[in-house]
Amino acid sequence: MKGLFLTFEGIDGAGKSTHIEALAAAFRAAGRAVTLTREPGGTPLAEKLRTLALNDAMDALTEALLMFAARRDHLLQVIEPALARGEVVLCDRFTDATFAYQGGGRGFDLAVLAQLERWVQTVPAVPVPGLRQPDLTVWFDLAPAVAAQRLAGARVPDKFESQPQAFFAQVADAYAARMKADPRRFLRVAADRPREQVWRDVEAGVRARGFL
Repeated sequence: MKGLFLTFEGIDGAGKSTHIEALAAAFRAAGRAVTLTREPGGTPLAEKLRTLALNDAMDALTEALLMFAARRDHLLQVIEPALARGEVVLCDRFTDATFAYQGGGRGFDLAVLAQLERWVQTVPAVPVPGLRQPDLTVWFDLAPAVAAQRLAGARVPDKFESQPQAFFAQVADAYAARMKADPRRFLRVAADRPREQVWRDVEAGVRARGFL
């Protein structure tokens, strides 16, 4: 079978983790092998870089470079081999998150991020000038105020989760801009509804594209 690469995006509290597990179970029930992973992270090296990026103070360029360094290792060590085996790769966040958080939230230069994207995501399995991009990106769109209510007291926030709501409004705007630039790749899901309704939209959107 052809490998499939699906990513889940959205701010913390939007419900990504719950529904990515449910989608993994749906694919496995359909007889597909599934690799469930996350960014930043997914490999021993990338997990170390994740700890630095999520906790240590640094400027926006350093932060972006760490994200893309982790992504390169993740692509080569996990994502590409799994796709070559014909597996379904479900990834909690990918490059859209870097454009949303570092680009939108931090206000970092989008042209620099685009150049890093081209460098990092050009891999041997993808003919030049093509880049490795997800076959589908599920964006859980949720108002920052609602996300903050859901996360209140849930855990000690990392340096991103502790940002003010204005930061997350910019993150949401950046996600919307990414979807506008590549609408066929995105499935927008309104995440401010009961879990069962959100899951029905996720499952229906994946089925409508012929992936399930």
